[in-house]
Amino acid sequence: MSCFTGILLAQSTKLPLIGISGTHTSGGSTQVNSTYILSVLRAGGVPIILPINNNPEVLKKMVASIDALIMTGGEDIDPLKYYNEEPIPAQGEIDPERDAFDIALINLALERGIPLLGICRGHQLMNVACGGTLYQDIPSQLRSPNLVKHRQQAPSWYGTHTVELDKGSLFAKILGTTTIVTNSFHHQAVKDVAPGFVVTGRSKDGVVETMEMIGNPRVFSVQFHPESATSRGLDDFFHIFTYLVELASGKSF
Repeated sequence: MSCFTGILLAQSTKLPLIGISGTHTSGGSTQVNSTYILSVLRAGGVPIILPINNNPEVLKKMVASIDALIMTGGEDIDPLKYYNEEPIPAQGEIDPERDAFDIALINLALERGIPLLGICRGHQLMNVACGGTLYQDIPSQLRSPNLVKHRQQAPSWYGTHTVELDKGSLFAKILGTTTIVTNSFHHQAVKDVAPGFVVTGRSKDGVVETMEMIGNPRVFSVQFHPESATSRGLDDFFHIFTYLVELASGKSF
């Protein structure tokens, strides 16, 4: 859905406008995986793709025009620039322009106080933007006797490992359970948790799978990809998106 079409639809229907951070294609254009778009639509929001750019005034206008923000998955994050670590050999592809764009979006969303959901890279970036660090590569850096396969070889909508959620956490309330089975497509993960955030869900090897901002139920993130199941009409993680849309509509919890 184009930016212009999304704004018109939101204005005509009074549905909340949900910004979705874009990614670069190999040809240099901006795109968003349709799974994010379909998940927002299914939850009752109006999705709008936010194209990558680093014009401060444009970025401010983008964030001022939306009611909530989803930070999407993608490349690794530059460790040297954003959390002062030299890149290790297993460090993957980075996109400096997108890093800067995403960090700016997160900071502007936090400043404005709109609902903010981070997914996969978005989850990691929220941690880094607020002062945390990452494991650049789980297999070579994480010390655990119970390593879990975090790069699954299964359909994207299919859950392959368990995550235990803290009882009483935001995610346990949203999903109605303390044990979930998630998909997994990453080799980086949250290491040092940013000040102001709390870990509320971990996989069996200790990888941070869900985080929430302390005292602010409008800011939360997941390491897995709930949109893959939600966009197929599955209900496993549907309420993550309905919760975001309800927040964006002005509902308080």
